[in-house]
Amino acid sequence: MINGATKIVGVIGDPIEHSFSPTMFNAAFKSLKLNYVYVPFNVKKQDLSSAIAGAKALNIKGLNVTIPHKRKVLNEIDKFDVLANLIGAVNTIKFSSGKSYGYNTDCIGAVRAIEEVSKLKDKNVVIVGAGGAARAIAFQIAISNVNKLTIVNRSINKAKSLLYDIKTLLSANFKDNSKIDNISLDFSHIDLNFNHGGIESLHEYLKNADILIDTTPIGMHPNVNDKPVTTAKDMHPDLIVNDIVYNPQKTVLLKEAIKANATTISGLKMLLYQGAENFKIWTGVEAPIEIMENALLDKIK
Repeated sequence: MINGATKIVGVIGDPIEHSFSPTMFNAAFKSLKLNYVYVPFNVKKQDLSSAIAGAKALNIKGLNVTIPHKRKVLNEIDKFDVLANLIGAVNTIKFSSGKSYGYNTDCIGAVRAIEEVSKLKDKNVVIVGAGGAARAIAFQIAISNVNKLTIVNRSINKAKSLLYDIKTLLSANFKDNSKIDNISLDFSHIDLNFNHGGIESLHEYLKNADILIDTTPIGMHPNVNDKPVTTAKDMHPDLIVNDIVYNPQKTVLLKEAIKANATTISGLKMLLYQGAENFKIWTGVEAPIEIMENALLDKIK
């Protein structure tokens, strides 16, 4: 029951009607009897600054941030953590004592989804795409003690630019300009092999890959019959294939991976684990993972 003591959290974006997050979070709040409610807010680009100021004024406790605001919202945040600083994007905001604190949990969600089936240490990882999602995931992969990170993209220059940023910012000379005092990371140990190439080279990189992560929107509903970035003939049974698209659960890429007897990870897992991280940031309570996952599965059905 919503009342005068109900704490409000939500998500801002444009469009926002498709979001599965309200279903996931409200099921979690209900299961733990927490007096919170999660609400989607459609916010246009030109209204971002006033939306953040309004959230503070309305005593909203937290927001998720999605397209097209993840990068621009950095300019509206009082403090942000080191990963948000590196990635250059925020997907989660906590409001406390009149201040806004920014985080990026997309990267954490992707890695937790993969580590549910395999450790990342010493693995050869191939990421398809060089956009915002790829950037967040690539930074987290780069600090996870993998052996080799390869970025494949239709625009080779974009792939090269992303790898340049990672190598430069994760060097021993990196200076943390973020402002959340209780978060610190040591990048001095980073010693990675890097590679990049065009999408036409993907089949060559997959021969020695342990993990393939597709960060493109290919196969997303309603375009469920799109041509996948690669097919079963280029995959092998020891490959782990993670598609961050979560609707449908079995994308065209994951269907090809199943044909090759590869291990598959649905994008629903990334959504789930970044949501669990957000839940803890806002409430200070461990998220009820199973409840949240079941709510997502019911919603997608």
